Amino acid sequence: MKSQKELIEKFLHKAETQGISVNPIRVLRTNTYSIGNSNILVRTASDLGKRYFFGLNYINAEEVYNLDNSFVAFICGDTEKTVLVPTDVLISHLPEISHDRNGEYKINFTRDLQLVLKGRNHRLDCSPYINNWSLLTSIAHRDATSVQPEESIHNVIQGRLIDIGNIRGYSTYCPDKSKTFNRKRLGEMITINECPKLQFSDYELLRKIDVLWFRKANAGFYPVYAFEVEISTGVWSGFGRLATLRDYDTRPYIVTNEDKKFQQVIAQFPEIKGRFIHLIPDQVGLLYSAEKNLIAMRHEFKLL
Repeated sequence: MKSQKELIEKFLHKAETQGISVNPIRVLRTNTYSIGNSNILVRTASDLGKRYFFGLNYINAEEVYNLDNSFVAFICGDTEKTVLVPTDVLISHLPEISHDRNGEYKINFTRDLQLVLKGRNHRLDCSPYINNWSLLTSIAHRDATSVQPEESIHNVIQGRLIDIGNIRGYSTYCPDKSKTFNRKRLGEMITINECPKLQFSDYELLRKIDVLWFRKANAGFYPVYAFEVEISTGVWSGFGRLATLRDYDTRPYIVTNEDKKFQQVIAQFPEIKGRFIHLIPDQVGLLYSAEKNLIAMRHEFKLL
């Protein structure tokens, strides 16, 4: 019985021996790689008899779904039994797959590598995806319009924050209206198309903050929460944009995995550094999942 590490190493080696380039996508915590012209989340399962079982959290599936040309590679006990499922196909069939309250989907493949769906003898024919390595190279090379993984995850976090704000009843705004999350433009998700002007804030900085949650106040809006997403290691200009809200009782958040860099940068804002709150991207994902799950439970119990 091969371990997960052995199976993944063998899978990546097989790609390299076919002349397909392989690079890890370091902005994700999962085993996700840029392979050829595609982005692949690699999952493994041991041969347990009747079926091959995989656990897959919706949060991870969604992050890969937002990458260009993305797939999930399900390695069923051996790399010679790998099912390369496009994430478009997988996401569209998730409602037909059982899951728990935490969004963990119970993905099963039969011995002949067909995906098990709800209902007696209901299966998704995966024949086109079994050991089909050409899928990873057949898509045209990425051009200047392609979205790199760092930008894609930035968009995912923005989309999740907008969605959470909407669920919680805030008026939401972001400047990046043409960017997409789950195939939907962020401009279609926000509830305020133009950033409100505030008396004690630099409007040119304010309107460029990644995500803002407002509450209605008298005839205008009051900024309650503000979020900047810092995925890359460049100059963190987001701190300066958030600082323009220093005269408001607004909670400013920086979303990043880099705690050391966060601590270094907030030291440059001594008078307000205690107000900055550090969130890691995984925490945003957990909150997003919990909020969506609560909505689903309210529907289930007819508590709307």
